[in-house]
Amino acid sequence: MSTNPTAYRYIAKTDGLRGGHAHVEGSRIAVHDVIGLLQSGERIETLIARCFPSLSRAQVYECLAYYEDHKGEIDVLVARQMSEPRE
Repeated sequence: MSTNPTAYRYIAKTDGLRGGHAHVEGSRIAVHDVIGLLQSGERIETLIARCFPSLSRAQVYECLAYYEDHKGEIDVLVARQMSEPRE
């Protein structure tokens, strides 16, 4: 078993950006933003076309891969985001 953390080509954590949570590198789009929309019924095609046109299909799939490796972390962030009052 490897002790090295999984490397992600498109995912980064940056202090001061999105609370230091995982996001798509070079953007302010957090992994939990993508996952939350997909869990709410958005399809990958429409997520890219309507919600995040700057993302590539590969970046969305890497968000899914990150989620698979960090479900607990992302589920908490999605739940927190969903419970925030909308303005």
